[in-house]
Amino acid sequence: MTQLGETRRELALDCFLLAGRIMMESGAETYRVEDTMIRMAVSQNMVNSHCFVTPTGIMFSPSEELATRFVRVNNRGTDLERVALINSVSRKLVAGEYTLQQAYDEMLIIDQTNYRFNTWLQILAASVASGCFLILLGGSWIDLPYAFIFGGTGYIIVETILEETRVKIFAEFIGAFIIAILASLAVYAGLAKNLDTLIIGSIMPLVPGLLITNAVRDLMAGYFVSGLSKGAEAFLTAFAIGAGVAVVLSF
Repeated sequence: MTQLGETRRELALDCFLLAGRIMMESGAETYRVEDTMIRMAVSQNMVNSHCFVTPTGIMFSPSEELATRFVRVNNRGTDLERVALINSVSRKLVAGEYTLQQAYDEMLIIDQTNYRFNTWLQILAASVASGCFLILLGGSWIDLPYAFIFGGTGYIIVETILEETRVKIFAEFIGAFIIAILASLAVYAGLAKNLDTLIIGSIMPLVPGLLITNAVRDLMAGYFVSGLSKGAEAFLTAFAIGAGVAVVLSF
């Protein structure tokens, strides 16, 4: 194989693995990541390529004769904007609207750009969601301001601890623990009425909804390694939230 051919192949592999890593870090389903990478590979005449995606790593083989490449997935979160952008770039590459170099450059820009909303906007969204869940669960309108405050406070605590420790389970436990304490104090002081709905409404922004959905979707699609690992992570996160509340209510 010529040097030019080897360079182009390496660029293609870098592009595919970068796309897969960004999608996995942003909360995409396993089947979507594999399908995107394979379609991109076929567009570059790698028709015998194979890839194996897990929540913590991606392996890609261009053919049986060539070496397999691996990339580690270190951070996982939720950023569906990045997933949509990567999907858009991959479709343009497959359709021939982008060259391989153009697609790779666009993905580098996506990787280096922060598309998340402002922190205070995220806190506001968590507060509003807490209030809405309170009403949805049949809570009293009198408790609405407290759910708004406690939900936002819990979200701030979780994000702060997560940024410092990178241990999601510990952050969720402390966040739920603080929310339960604040709700209990509000009820015992006579400021709020229903402790159960106040706690449940306030902790709802902490519940790993997307993770649970992706775990079930991967299991239904036959991706048992990814499905079980995501399911285990979701279970441990939910357990940490429940344990934080249970510790407070046990006294």
